[in-house]
Amino acid sequence: MKRQWTPEEAWEWYNNRPWICGFNYVPANCASRFDMWQEYRHEEKMPGIIAEIEKAHEYGFNAIRIIMSFECWKYQHDGYMERVEEFIDLCAKNEIGVMIVFGNDCTVPKEVYKAPEFGPQHVDMGYHGGIAKSPHAGMAGIGYSVIDEPDLLEEFIEMIREIVTKYAKDPRVEVWDVFNELGNGRRCDKSVPAMERFFEVIRSCDPIQPLTACTWLIVRWARDPLNPKLQPLNAWERRALELSDIISYHDYRTLDTSVMVIDYLKKEFGRPLLNTEWLHRIQHNTVQTHLPLFFLEKVGCYHWGFVAGLNQTYEPWDSNWTNYYKGVETDVDFTKWQHDILRPNFRPYDPREMETFQKYITLAKAQFEAEKK
Repeated sequence: MKRQWTPEEAWEWYNNRPWICGFNYVPANCASRFDMWQEYRHEEKMPGIIAEIEKAHEYGFNAIRIIMSFECWKYQHDGYMERVEEFIDLCAKNEIGVMIVFGNDCTVPKEVYKAPEFGPQHVDMGYHGGIAKSPHAGMAGIGYSVIDEPDLLEEFIEMIREIVTKYAKDPRVEVWDVFNELGNGRRCDKSVPAMERFFEVIRSCDPIQPLTACTWLIVRWARDPLNPKLQPLNAWERRALELSDIISYHDYRTLDTSVMVIDYLKKEFGRPLLNTEWLHRIQHNTVQTHLPLFFLEKVGCYHWGFVAGLNQTYEPWDSNWTNYYKGVETDVDFTKWQHDILRPNFRPYDPREMETFQKYITLAKAQFEAEKK
């Protein structure tokens, strides 16, 4: 639609599909999402990607979240668009809907930022995301984004317009995620004007899919475990959610916090909820604690990671190490993987986790089919 959906329209869309249960995806054989989308060694990587998506289908996952690459679109345009189509088609053949993400404030300061280079990718072993100096390293300074450059912003918008125009009526694309973690990287409201333009451009394409922009600061809470309190929405978070057709958020905290976040967002906005990033075992955000909650509350969910690989998202954020040694956050368990659910040989990190996924995915599918009768 060329306007924001009403809550009733959002619920009609949401209730007309099975419970959304999927994951954020970077292939195990890729160092980053840029590495996933670039031309270099693409044909060599595809068998591994195909095997992973087929494995996801075997487990019953029905959704995947991917972030676009502006650099690949700008410098390898035709091939990039072919690779995006190839991936969307692969997911569709395995009954997996695709959420496409455009803007992203999870970034590093300009003095640390390094534009990706095509070809072999350097990997820092033992670091979350495969990069020692990453957005998760807790460094000071305001994050940098290519959309800060006026000319690049206009090109970024043209990328959005082209991709949305191509898939606006295509049911293989399930959701448009307009902006990831607006305000992260200490950017605060710096990206709000760009986000508002992104919403306008996507809606002008008259898509059949809902639009969303995720919030993430709300899950921070008072450190007193006996009196946890949610941090109120700030102006830029509220703006993102007010523009959204469906509400999406990120939550890597404990079960108590997660219950309060869901309760607040339901009451505040009255729209369907998607948790588009979760699973942080180190901080006690686990499959066994959180998946039943999402199922019970009918919150769609995308945990972070699938098969452990070069991106190393099973490693802790560097800020977890820093905060622990500072004595700021000591209730963490470094004996566990942070993200990802399968080992490189496709065996589960923990088979009981996969049993939990299959249990609730099966229950949700049965409920949906019964309601359709």
